[in-house]
Amino acid sequence: MIAIVIPYYKITFFEETLKSLANQTDKRFKVYIGDDASPEDPSKILEKYSKKFDFVYTKFENNLGCISLVKQWERCIKMANKEDWLMILGDDDVLGENVVKLFYKNLPEIKKENITVIRFSTCKINDLGNLISDVYQHPKIENAVDFFFRKTRSSLSEYVFNKKKINAIGFKDYPLGWFSDVLAVLEFSNFGNVYSIKTALIYIRISEISISGRSDNMKIKLKAVFSFYYYLLSSKYNKFTDEQRKILLNKINKCYLNDKKNMLMFIKISKIYFSNYLFTFYSEFLKSIFFNLKTNFSKNR
Repeated sequence: MIAIVIPYYKITFFEETLKSLANQTDKRFKVYIGDDASPEDPSKILEKYSKKFDFVYTKFENNLGCISLVKQWERCIKMANKEDWLMILGDDDVLGENVVKLFYKNLPEIKKENITVIRFSTCKINDLGNLISDVYQHPKIENAVDFFFRKTRSSLSEYVFNKKKINAIGFKDYPLGWFSDVLAVLEFSNFGNVYSIKTALIYIRISEISISGRSDNMKIKLKAVFSFYYYLLSSKYNKFTDEQRKILLNKINKCYLNDKKNMLMFIKISKIYFSNYLFTFYSEFLKSIFFNLKTNFSKNR
């Protein structure tokens, strides 16, 4: 059976999320809703859907999401019981009506292929529920590393993870949970294959109140992005080809160039270059810093 975990905080689009669960053509799922001490009481909405599908609701006494979104995910995940598979669904995202049905339809092949991460097709919607992107689809079976380097998008709600992998490895606690989901796909699949169900769609909401849609948290996101790339380069270096490593190095270099006053970033990046004997690339990194400084100086004259 599949557990659908909802870390709840905002009520604005919550009923749309619940409605999409009630509309599932296959009801073989259980929902676990963890209320992060939200000031917006969802009890009336939950009462409306109390007989539409099986769910458990817990209101936590302390707001954990303001400190660590990942820790809020973790305590919500602990609510799940004996289910083998688990989805973490945003409280503003929406499932297509055949998501659960096609999960079970494909499950025999998923097990046969020894897959531990499943991905659905997605489409972005705005606060009105209107489509604002094309449908993002993926190869049926794709290596997680290839997927990561392919130009596409990713959101936590579109995945179903094997619960044993979640419990054994856990989510990395990056600020805002930014890139924590991307790393989970890599690690929970053992940097192996991901199975995509193309004909089931999950609608990812982008709004002014969503983390993805907001622009006032860019510094926090930058910190998370740097931590993510640093982890890959310092702890998972052997998982990538030389060309992929170059791409990762360029990504982490850009993090520093966007925050040149952060000496800790500079020290950590330098450590990566020196520990892997990448002296030529390190020289290019230093040149990029000086070039960037020179360009900014010329603009400000």
